[in-house]
Amino acid sequence: MRHYIRYTLYIIGMLLLATPAQADTATPPWANAVPQGDSTRLSLLTCGPGGDIYTLFGHTAIRYEEPTQGIDVVFHYGVFDFGTPNFVLRFALGETDYRMGAERFDDFAAQYQLYGRSVWQQTLNLTNGEKDRLILLLQSNYRPENRTYRYNFFYDNCATRPRDKIEACTLGRVEYPNAAQQDSTRSYRDIVHQYAKGHPWSRFGMDLCLGAEADRPISARAMMFVPLILMDDFASAKIVDGDESRPLVKGKAELIVDATPTEEDGWTPTPLSCSLLLFIATAAVSIYGIRRRKGLWGVDLALFAIAGLAGCVLTFLSLLSLHPAVHQNWLLLVFHPLHLLLVPYIVHCERKGKKCWYMAVNLVVLTLFILFYALIPQRFDFAVVPLALCLLARSASHLIITAKKKE
Repeated sequence: MRHYIRYTLYIIGMLLLATPAQADTATPPWANAVPQGDSTRLSLLTCGPGGDIYTLFGHTAIRYEEPTQGIDVVFHYGVFDFGTPNFVLRFALGETDYRMGAERFDDFAAQYQLYGRSVWQQTLNLTNGEKDRLILLLQSNYRPENRTYRYNFFYDNCATRPRDKIEACTLGRVEYPNAAQQDSTRSYRDIVHQYAKGHPWSRFGMDLCLGAEADRPISARAMMFVPLILMDDFASAKIVDGDESRPLVKGKAELIVDATPTEEDGWTPTPLSCSLLLFIATAAVSIYGIRRRKGLWGVDLALFAIAGLAGCVLTFLSLLSLHPAVHQNWLLLVFHPLHLLLVPYIVHCERKGKKCWYMAVNLVVLTLFILFYALIPQRFDFAVVPLALCLLARSASHLIITAKKKE
């Protein structure tokens, strides 16, 4: 339960593809440097995933090297600050502003070396004119008035921004043969599951927040919101200009090798195991209450209040957030604000031994949810089923006890 609350409050804290904010310094020499053509090298950097929820999907950056001027700088679009007023609220609403960051390559690499995260470099096969345009664009983006942008973890993030800037500076169009071979049935949820593998609580928290929109098939281009997918697509990409074409990438190297120690396998609580244990405990308590003809209103107070609080978060995301992927969340059938609002009524009925009509309605709704679970146009983490059964068991217990008392 501790993990559930943590990850729900961080709204998948989602999140995903960013690095902590750093303090700005005086204008560096490379900010106004003039491109030198052949001696200039531009590369796409892809950073491997980390253990925190906002690093699970990795990171993307553009490296600018100019040996003749002593320039070796990294540009990236993932700077955020948890200390920003109402950060979590603004993130949930889809109103989070991220910034473009820039730092010396040695400082950038040291961070990933420290945490043992891989960093790959793909040298871009650009003409001198294309290099000039990309450098000038990056310099322009780094100006204080241009650095901030409206971040979206699926549609406009640290991976899609570098891709778009590189494409905007090429003479021809960029084609992705590897992307054309991607599974066209994959959804945002599929990709989230893929990269959250091994992090069951992060995956559970994200699954709770993502609605039916996240289960729609997406295009291969949309999948590039993940840095590692973007790197694979860049490997086969071509710049096509009329009848001529050339590879977008002319070389690849692994600058930092993943040095994360392999942890020994061991049992750890998962959302499913915890929800099953909770259901077993709830079922046992309910059976005890039925035999003793006791309502046990304290149990219902805790369960329905927590379910109601979760429902408030889901309702807030579904109705008010600008993130389309969290809309139309069918989990609102199980977790919704009415649980919280009607807790006083539930407790009052149980203490007075009266039949609670809300419990009857809740029993019907949850029964239908479980019966038609597989037909609902949204995929759920299976840990939701035992949680729904907990609420169902308490509703059934109340109705059985009140019926017995009338006999």
